[in-house]
Amino acid sequence: MTLIDVHLTPDYVSRALREDVRAGLSATPKWLPPKWFYDARGSELFEEITRLPEYYPTRAEREILRARAGEIAAITKAHTLVELGSGSSEKTRLLLDGLRDRGTLTSFVPLDVSESALREASDAISVDYPTLDVHGVVGDFTAHLDKLPGEPPRIVAFLGGTIGNLIPAEREAFYTSIRDVLEAGEWLLLGTDLVKVPATLVAAYDDSAGVTAEFNKNVLRVINRQLGADFDVDAFEHVAIWDADNEWIEMHLRATRAMQVLIPEIHLEVTFAEGEELSTEISAKFHRSGVEAELDKAGFTPAAWWTDTKARFALSLWQAV
Repeated sequence: MTLIDVHLTPDYVSRALREDVRAGLSATPKWLPPKWFYDARGSELFEEITRLPEYYPTRAEREILRARAGEIAAITKAHTLVELGSGSSEKTRLLLDGLRDRGTLTSFVPLDVSESALREASDAISVDYPTLDVHGVVGDFTAHLDKLPGEPPRIVAFLGGTIGNLIPAEREAFYTSIRDVLEAGEWLLLGTDLVKVPATLVAAYDDSAGVTAEFNKNVLRVINRQLGADFDVDAFEHVAIWDADNEWIEMHLRATRAMQVLIPEIHLEVTFAEGEELSTEISAKFHRSGVEAELDKAGFTPAAWWTDTKARFALSLWQAV
């Protein structure tokens, strides 16, 4: 059985894009949130990135899940798997298989802002797991966590290292919001990329084939198409740097010449100086002690910490107290 709850208005995405573009391109320095990389082309490019030799996080997390899905199921005995993000990936299926084989799982609750992507993912899971109740939620994890259905105990999975796209204050708010909707004894499964040699980190975000550069520039193509802007995409170059003080990777787009960009749909004209950079993503990397401190503050206790064999990426399990 498949159900879909929709908690976003039809114009939510277009309104959010307008608000973010106006706020970010009017700021000093300029910025855009990374969520706008992901139209259909951006999603294809990211899938290509995950297969690049330099980009280790997806392979590392998958390795952990293959080894530990059964253990996760044994510890949590979860009746409901909630996933924040896509519900049709191989990583999701590794978790579903582990929980199903344990015999406790009754329902799967994927949450995503894209109704079309959510319906496609939910339908695919329903076909492959016919005994599972699939209850999708079209919503934003920053606003609709209180709308999550499912029979306790639930396990909320936030995979892929996406937590690294949030600055510390945003992470604190996110962890608190998760804890607020979980009952004591329920679970959070978190994927975090770990601090390592800067050259390895930079290469993962600046691959030799230039795929990440195209992915980064795609945000400009999205704005051109959705808001009628006239960005000259080829006039920007991709930049990835390691910020050792904040322990995160920063992705920027650097203007190779001075230019003015018109964005008619929001009545905005933006000026770029030659060499000016537009921030498009941070990707924080973590130490175990830092993750534990943040989750402890939010009201979680550690249950397990696993890494891949090369200790590049961590998957950790937390119980609400």
